[in-house]
Amino acid sequence: MLAALTGMGLSAAAGLNAYIPILVVGMLANFTDAVRLPNEFSWLGNGWVLGIVGVLLAAEFVLDKVPVVDSVNDTIQTAIRPASGGIVFSATAAAAEVDNSTWMSEHPWVGWLLGIVTALIVHLMKSTARPVINASTVGLGGPVVSAVEDAGSVSLSFVAIFLPILVIVFLIALAFMVVWTYRKVRAFRARTKRRPVPG
Repeated sequence: MLAALTGMGLSAAAGLNAYIPILVVGMLANFTDAVRLPNEFSWLGNGWVLGIVGVLLAAEFVLDKVPVVDSVNDTIQTAIRPASGGIVFSATAAAAEVDNSTWMSEHPWVGWLLGIVTALIVHLMKSTARPVINASTVGLGGPVVSAVEDAGSVSLSFVAIFLPILVIVFLIALAFMVVWTYRKVRAFRARTKRRPVPG
C-alpha cells in the first residue's frame, strides 16, 4: 500500500515536472539509503543520467516561465511527463520487492499504467490551465504558477518517499483542483466567446 502511495505521489510530481522526481529518486538512491532501487532501475542513480536529467530540468525551469513558450513546452511534455510518471512509479514499486512485497513484481504493467495515468491527469490539468492563466493575467501569472508547480513537485517527491500516507491528502486535493480547473477553463472560454469582435 505504501509503495503504491509513493508511486502515485512521485507520478503526480512528474505530471508537474518530469525531471524533478527522477532527480530526487536518483540522488536519494545514489547518496543515501532512503531509496533502494532494484537492478533493473539502478540506472536512475547513475551519475551521467543524473547530469543529463539536471540539464533537462534547468531547460524546463526556464522554458516553463516564458508565456506562450510554456504552452509549446507543455505540448512536447505530453509524452515525457507520463513516461516519467511510469518510470518513477515502477521504480519505487519494484523497490518494494526488495522489502518482500511481490505483488507488483508479478504485475509490473500495473505500476507503469498507474504512473502514466496519474502523471497524464496532472499534466493535462496543468497544460489546460496555463493558457487561461497567461491570458487572464497578461502573461504575469504564468511564471508565478510555474514556480509554485516546481516547488510542489519537489515537496511532493519528498513527501511521497518519506511520508507516503500524506499522498492521499494530495490526491484528494488534486481531484478538487481538476474540477476547479475544468470550471475555470469553461467560464473563461464562455467569456471570450461572448466578447464583441472589434470592427
